[in-house]
Amino acid sequence: MGIELIASVKVTATSDLYKIVDLLNKNLKYDDLMFGLAKDENDPNLMVFTIYRT
Repeated sequence: MGIELIASVKVTATSDLYKIVDLLNKNLKYDDLMFGLAKDENDPNLMVFTIYRT
């Protein structure tokens, strides 16, 4: 079936944000959820947090 994008939001970039994404991925993978974090292409002060269903 593949990966389904559920939601995406831009947030202010912080150095510890990846820890939250890592925690969510480790604890919710058995609920078929996956979380992503990427730098915003247009604004270096923002990051894109994304939720997927696997």
